[in-house]
Amino acid sequence: MPLYIQVASVLRTRIQSGQWSAGDKISTLEELEREFEVARVTVRQAVDILREEGLLQARQGLGTFVSKKTQDRHWVKLATSWATLIESLKDNVPRRLAIDEGVAPPVLGESDGDLASSYVKLRSVQYRNEDPYSVVNLLLAREIFDLNPVRFKNAAALVVIDAMDEITLSEAHQTLTIGSADPEIADLLKISIGAPTVEAHCVVIDDGGIAIYVGDIIYRSESIKLQMDLLGTKPLREKKSRNGHKTVNLTRRKSGKA
Repeated sequence: MPLYIQVASVLRTRIQSGQWSAGDKISTLEELEREFEVARVTVRQAVDILREEGLLQARQGLGTFVSKKTQDRHWVKLATSWATLIESLKDNVPRRLAIDEGVAPPVLGESDGDLASSYVKLRSVQYRNEDPYSVVNLLLAREIFDLNPVRFKNAAALVVIDAMDEITLSEAHQTLTIGSADPEIADLLKISIGAPTVEAHCVVIDDGGIAIYVGDIIYRSESIKLQMDLLGTKPLREKKSRNGHKTVNLTRRKSGKA
Protein backbone atom coordinates (compact mmCIF):
# COMPACT_ATOMS: atom_id res chain seq x y z
CA MET A 1 0.00 0.00 0.00
CA PRO A 2 1.41 3.46 -0.88
CA LEU A 3 3.06 5.29 2.02
CA TYR A 4 0.78 8.33 1.77
CA ILE A 5 -2.29 6.11 2.25
CA GLN A 6 -0.70 4.55 5.33
CA VAL A 7 0.06 7.99 6.77
CA ALA A 8 -3.47 9.20 5.97
CA SER A 9 -4.89 6.17 7.75
CA VAL A 10 -2.93 6.97 10.94
CA LEU A 11 -3.96 10.62 10.86
CA ARG A 12 -7.60 9.68 10.24
CA THR A 13 -7.52 7.35 13.25
CA ARG A 14 -6.18 10.18 15.45
CA ILE A 15 -9.15 12.33 14.47
CA GLN A 16 -11.80 9.62 14.76
CA SER A 17 -10.46 8.41 18.13
CA GLY A 18 -10.48 11.93 19.57
CA GLN A 19 -6.71 12.18 19.95
CA TRP A 20 -7.05 15.27 17.77
CA SER A 21 -10.30 17.04 18.66
CA ALA A 22 -12.42 19.35 16.51
CA GLY A 23 -10.67 22.69 16.15
CA ASP A 24 -7.24 21.37 17.15
CA LYS A 25 -4.21 22.38 15.14
CA ILE A 26 -2.41 19.27 13.92
CA SER A 27 1.32 18.71 13.65
CA THR A 28 3.15 20.66 10.98
CA LEU A 29 4.31 19.05 7.76
CA GLU A 30 7.87 19.14 9.06
CA GLU A 31 6.86 17.38 12.29
CA LEU A 32 4.88 14.72 10.45
CA GLU A 33 7.75 14.25 8.01
CA ARG A 34 10.12 13.52 10.90
CA GLU A 35 7.60 11.38 12.78
CA PHE A 36 6.80 9.04 9.88
CA GLU A 37 10.25 9.26 8.29
CA VAL A 38 8.81 9.91 4.84
CA ALA A 39 9.27 12.58 2.20
CA ARG A 40 7.44 15.91 2.43
CA VAL A 41 5.41 15.11 -0.68
CA THR A 42 4.10 11.94 1.02
CA VAL A 43 2.87 13.93 4.01
CA ARG A 44 1.23 16.51 1.75
CA GLN A 45 -0.63 13.77 -0.15
CA ALA A 46 -1.86 12.24 3.12
CA VAL A 47 -3.08 15.59 4.45
CA ASP A 48 -4.77 16.38 1.11
CA ILE A 49 -6.77 13.14 1.35
CA LEU A 50 -8.17 14.14 4.75
CA ARG A 51 -8.91 17.66 3.52
CA GLU A 52 -10.91 16.19 0.63
CA GLU A 53 -12.79 14.03 3.14
CA GLY A 54 -13.68 17.13 5.14
CA LEU A 55 -11.69 16.05 8.19
CA LEU A 56 -9.04 18.79 7.97
CA GLN A 57 -9.05 22.48 7.05
CA ALA A 58 -6.05 24.57 6.03
CA ARG A 59 -5.92 28.18 7.26
CA GLN A 60 -3.50 30.42 5.42
CA GLY A 61 -0.61 31.44 7.62
CA LEU A 62 -1.93 29.51 10.61
CA GLY A 63 -1.61 25.83 9.74
CA THR A 64 -3.96 22.86 9.38
CA PHE A 65 -6.82 22.21 11.81
CA VAL A 66 -9.32 19.45 12.53
CA SER A 67 -12.68 20.50 11.07
CA LYS A 68 -15.15 21.69 13.70
CA LYS A 69 -18.09 20.30 11.76
CA THR A 70 -16.96 17.04 10.25
CA GLN A 71 -19.21 16.03 7.37
CA ASP A 72 -21.02 12.75 7.94
CA ARG A 73 -20.03 10.87 4.81
CA HIS A 74 -21.96 7.72 5.77
CA TRP A 75 -24.94 8.74 3.65
CA VAL A 76 -25.64 5.33 2.09
CA LYS A 77 -27.56 3.00 4.38
CA LEU A 78 -27.37 -0.46 2.84
CA ALA A 79 -30.82 -1.98 2.73
CA THR A 80 -31.78 -5.29 4.33
CA SER A 81 -35.32 -5.41 2.92
CA TRP A 82 -36.86 -4.81 -0.49
CA ALA A 83 -38.93 -1.85 0.73
CA THR A 84 -35.97 0.01 2.26
CA LEU A 85 -33.83 -0.72 -0.80
CA ILE A 86 -36.36 0.81 -3.20
CA GLU A 87 -36.92 3.79 -0.91
CA SER A 88 -33.19 4.49 -0.76
CA LEU A 89 -32.92 4.46 -4.57
CA LYS A 90 -35.96 6.54 -5.53
CA ASP A 91 -34.13 9.83 -5.82
CA ASN A 92 -31.00 8.43 -7.47
CA VAL A 93 -30.14 9.76 -10.91
CA PRO A 94 -27.36 7.61 -12.37
CA ARG A 95 -24.81 9.12 -14.71
CA ARG A 96 -24.55 6.50 -17.42
CA LEU A 97 -21.10 5.52 -18.62
CA ALA A 98 -22.18 2.91 -21.14
CA ILE A 99 -25.05 0.72 -22.33
CA ASP A 100 -23.92 -2.41 -24.16
CA GLU A 101 -25.98 -5.08 -25.88
CA GLY A 102 -25.00 -8.58 -26.89
CA VAL A 103 -22.82 -9.06 -23.80
CA ALA A 104 -21.79 -12.34 -22.20
CA PRO A 105 -24.26 -13.68 -19.61
CA PRO A 106 -23.48 -13.42 -15.89
CA VAL A 107 -21.98 -16.29 -13.92
CA LEU A 108 -24.72 -17.43 -11.55
CA GLY A 109 -24.42 -19.23 -8.25
CA GLU A 110 -26.56 -22.15 -7.07
CA SER A 111 -29.27 -19.92 -5.61
CA ASP A 112 -29.22 -17.24 -8.32
CA GLY A 113 -31.93 -18.66 -10.58
CA ASP A 114 -31.62 -19.41 -14.29
CA LEU A 115 -30.15 -17.33 -17.09
CA ALA A 116 -32.31 -15.13 -19.30
CA SER A 117 -31.96 -15.58 -23.06
CA SER A 118 -29.80 -12.42 -23.29
CA TYR A 119 -28.72 -9.42 -21.25
CA VAL A 120 -28.04 -5.70 -21.61
CA LYS A 121 -25.14 -4.20 -19.66
CA LEU A 122 -25.68 -0.83 -17.99
CA ARG A 123 -22.75 0.92 -16.32
CA SER A 124 -23.13 4.08 -14.26
CA VAL A 125 -21.78 6.18 -11.41
CA GLN A 126 -24.07 7.25 -8.56
CA TYR A 127 -23.63 10.70 -7.01
CA ARG A 128 -24.76 12.51 -3.90
CA ASN A 129 -24.66 16.17 -4.85
CA GLU A 130 -21.35 16.25 -6.71
CA ASP A 131 -19.69 13.46 -4.73
CA PRO A 132 -19.48 10.05 -6.47
CA TYR A 133 -20.16 7.22 -4.06
CA SER A 134 -20.69 4.08 -6.14
CA VAL A 135 -19.98 2.47 -9.51
CA VAL A 136 -22.73 0.18 -10.81
CA ASN A 137 -22.14 -2.66 -13.27
CA LEU A 138 -25.51 -4.20 -14.10
CA LEU A 139 -26.62 -7.04 -16.34
CA LEU A 140 -30.36 -6.68 -16.99
CA ALA A 141 -32.43 -9.30 -18.83
CA ARG A 142 -33.01 -8.01 -22.37
CA GLU A 143 -36.77 -8.62 -22.33
CA ILE A 144 -37.04 -6.58 -19.12
CA PHE A 145 -34.94 -3.73 -20.54
CA ASP A 146 -37.11 -3.66 -23.68
CA LEU A 147 -40.22 -3.00 -21.57
CA ASN A 148 -39.06 0.57 -20.90
CA PRO A 149 -35.59 1.42 -22.28
CA VAL A 150 -35.94 5.16 -21.64
CA ARG A 151 -36.66 4.71 -17.92
CA PHE A 152 -33.85 2.21 -17.50
CA LYS A 153 -31.45 4.71 -19.06
CA ASN A 154 -32.45 7.51 -16.69
CA ALA A 155 -33.39 5.95 -13.35
CA ALA A 156 -32.19 3.29 -10.93
CA ALA A 157 -33.07 -0.07 -12.50
CA LEU A 158 -34.53 -1.59 -9.32
CA VAL A 159 -36.93 1.34 -8.92
CA VAL A 160 -38.10 0.87 -12.51
CA ILE A 161 -38.55 -2.88 -11.98
CA ASP A 162 -40.53 -2.35 -8.76
CA ALA A 163 -42.98 -0.06 -10.56
CA MET A 164 -43.67 -2.45 -13.44
CA ASP A 165 -47.02 -4.23 -13.45
CA GLU A 166 -45.66 -6.85 -15.85
CA ILE A 167 -43.12 -8.22 -13.38
CA THR A 168 -43.60 -10.32 -10.26
CA LEU A 169 -40.52 -11.08 -8.18
CA SER A 170 -39.91 -14.24 -6.21
CA GLU A 171 -36.56 -13.52 -4.59
CA ALA A 172 -33.81 -10.93 -4.19
CA HIS A 173 -30.55 -11.14 -2.28
CA GLN A 174 -27.25 -9.33 -2.02
CA THR A 175 -23.79 -10.36 -0.86
CA LEU A 176 -21.37 -7.89 0.69
CA THR A 177 -17.58 -8.12 0.55
CA ILE A 178 -14.72 -5.75 1.36
CA GLY A 179 -12.38 -4.88 -1.48
CA SER A 180 -9.94 -2.20 -2.60
CA ALA A 181 -10.04 0.32 -5.43
CA ASP A 182 -8.22 -0.51 -8.64
CA PRO A 183 -6.99 2.43 -10.77
CA GLU A 184 -10.23 2.74 -12.77
CA ILE A 185 -12.52 2.63 -9.71
CA ALA A 186 -10.24 5.04 -7.84
CA ASP A 187 -10.54 7.51 -10.72
CA LEU A 188 -14.35 7.22 -10.97
CA LEU A 189 -14.94 7.54 -7.22
CA LYS A 190 -12.20 10.12 -6.61
CA ILE A 191 -10.42 7.99 -4.03
CA SER A 192 -6.88 6.68 -3.72
CA ILE A 193 -5.75 3.53 -5.50
CA GLY A 194 -5.98 0.72 -2.97
CA ALA A 195 -8.51 2.58 -0.78
CA PRO A 196 -11.07 0.24 0.85
CA THR A 197 -14.38 -0.34 -0.90
CA VAL A 198 -17.61 -2.17 -0.10
CA GLU A 199 -18.79 -4.40 -2.94
CA ALA A 200 -22.39 -5.56 -3.18
CA HIS A 201 -23.46 -8.38 -5.52
CA CYS A 202 -27.24 -8.21 -5.97
CA VAL A 203 -29.43 -10.74 -7.78
CA VAL A 204 -33.16 -10.36 -8.45
CA ILE A 205 -35.20 -13.36 -9.64
CA ASP A 206 -38.69 -13.27 -11.15
CA ASP A 207 -41.54 -15.69 -10.53
CA GLY A 208 -40.34 -17.82 -13.45
CA GLY A 209 -37.00 -18.43 -11.74
CA ILE A 210 -35.05 -16.17 -14.14
CA ALA A 211 -32.26 -13.91 -12.90
CA ILE A 212 -33.51 -10.67 -14.44
CA TYR A 213 -31.09 -8.38 -12.56
CA VAL A 214 -27.47 -9.21 -11.71
CA GLY A 215 -25.65 -6.18 -10.37
CA ASP A 216 -22.24 -5.48 -8.89
CA ILE A 217 -22.08 -2.18 -7.02
CA ILE A 218 -18.79 -0.83 -5.67
CA TYR A 219 -19.12 1.79 -2.90
CA ARG A 220 -16.64 4.16 -1.32
CA SER A 221 -16.24 2.58 2.09
CA GLU A 222 -16.57 5.85 4.01
CA SER A 223 -20.03 6.46 2.50
CA ILE A 224 -21.50 3.21 3.83
CA LYS A 225 -23.52 2.51 6.93
CA LEU A 226 -25.08 -0.92 7.49
CA GLN A 227 -27.81 -1.14 10.10
CA MET A 228 -29.66 -4.41 10.70
CA ASP A 229 -32.78 -5.12 12.73
CA LEU A 230 -31.64 -8.20 14.64
CA LEU A 231 -35.18 -9.01 15.80
CA GLY A 232 -36.86 -8.22 12.50
CA THR A 233 -38.65 -10.45 10.02
CA LYS A 234 -37.00 -13.80 9.35
CA PRO A 235 -35.77 -14.51 5.81
CA LEU A 236 -38.13 -16.29 3.45
CA ARG A 237 -35.71 -19.18 3.44
CA GLU A 238 -32.16 -19.71 4.57
CA LYS A 239 -29.64 -18.63 1.95
CA LYS A 240 -26.38 -20.39 1.26
CA SER A 241 -23.32 -18.18 1.56
CA ARG A 242 -21.39 -17.25 -1.58
CA ASN A 243 -17.76 -18.29 -1.28
CA GLY A 244 -17.84 -17.99 2.49
CA HIS A 245 -18.93 -14.34 2.46
CA LYS A 246 -21.88 -12.88 4.35
CA THR A 247 -25.22 -12.94 2.54
CA VAL A 248 -27.88 -10.32 3.31
CA ASN A 249 -31.38 -11.30 2.26
CA LEU A 250 -33.79 -8.70 0.92
CA THR A 251 -36.68 -10.39 2.61
CA ARG A 252 -39.76 -8.75 1.16
CA ARG A 253 -41.30 -10.27 -1.95
CA LYS A 254 -43.12 -8.11 -4.38
CA SER A 255 -46.80 -8.98 -4.65
CA GLY A 256 -48.33 -9.76 -7.99
CA LYS A 257 -50.37 -6.91 -9.46
CA ALA A 258 -53.74 -7.12 -11.13
